[in-house]
Amino acid sequence: MYRKILIMGLPGAGKTTLATLLAARLNAVHFNADEVRANINADLGFSVEDRIEQARRMGWLCDRVTAAGNIAIADFICPTPETRAAFTAGGAAFVVWVDRIAEGRFADTNRLFVPPETVDLRVTDKGSAQFWAERIAEEVRPVFDCKRPTALFIGRYQPFHAGHKALIAEGIRRVGQACIAVRDTGGIDGQNPYGFEHVRARIEHGLREFEGRYQIVPLPNITHVFYGRDVGYAIERIDLDGDLHQVSATKIRAEINRSS
Repeated sequence: MYRKILIMGLPGAGKTTLATLLAARLNAVHFNADEVRANINADLGFSVEDRIEQARRMGWLCDRVTAAGNIAIADFICPTPETRAAFTAGGAAFVVWVDRIAEGRFADTNRLFVPPETVDLRVTDKGSAQFWAERIAEEVRPVFDCKRPTALFIGRYQPFHAGHKALIAEGIRRVGQACIAVRDTGGIDGQNPYGFEHVRARIEHGLREFEGRYQIVPLPNITHVFYGRDVGYAIERIDLDGDLHQVSATKIRAEINRSS
């Protein structure tokens, strides 16, 4: 899932209208270049060098938001390959080119603007801003598809920790999406203090960058898994690095109990 989105194009093309709609649709943080210039980057002008620095700072702001697991949208002209490279220096972005007008209201910007050779989505003058916001949302926030190949993970997750996250992330990388089946063991003994809803909330928080690529379902207290021949799926162990294998839910529970 992309969490850093660049909406670029000539002045007056409709970037801010689209970004505003998309931010509401994705519950994203929206950085508009004019507002950033007025409140943060007032020291910058419109020279080639200053435009590159503006793009770098816009990218840096977005990277801080995405590092916290949230979605960031930057809407600004970003007129040259150099400004686009500066924006993505700290991390890749889903690039939207709003190509709805032949020229903008500033002659110097028109002369400077270099149409991008490759983008993730090109917005034309066909369709409303709402239509294009939905198109972008479908691209950057996938929806879990029960018919697609899916990795299955069964566990208690008491509590969900970094080792679990790494394991599931690897499964998603290999297969595309995952079903996380939580054994509903909450309260049966001291090793299982958390109920299903508590566990689900912690998993959702931990896997927020994989939104749309996993599903969480409750299971009874499954203690045995049997299968017959030719079952149609692979059973495979994923080996993580040593540090992640050392992560212990027992130790985490003990630390939580000591601090409570």
